[in-house]
Amino acid sequence: QVQLVESGGALVQPGGSLRLSCAASGLTFSRAAMSWYRQVPGKERELVASITSGGRNTIDADSAKGRFTISRDNAKNTVYLDMNSLKPEDTAVYYCKARSGYTENEYWGQGTQVTVSS
Repeated sequence: QVQLVESGGALVQPGGSLRLSCAASGLTFSRAAMSWYRQVPGKERELVASITSGGRNTIDADSAKGRFTISRDNAKNTVYLDMNSLKPEDTAVYYCKARSGYTENEYWGQGTQVTVSS
């Protein structure tokens, strides 16, 4: 059974930083493509960043470019999202997604809340 558990969400002031983590189990993590999404109420879930099994990373959300970094540690079965210079518009529930390198099945975590406010 695949499980993705996000952590690291918090209330932070504008200009602050956070590191989100997503710990995976139940799949061959080193072969999985990983992504971070975010969602605010009433809006569609937005792709923020992605990283291939080979470590090639992309910041997909224009608003996050230059501020966010995605990385992975295959030894820890964990993907990270480092967020700097946070803005109120970054406020959202952040979700981790895994796509199996064998089956192409996709799995989601339960989400972690990030709130940027003074």
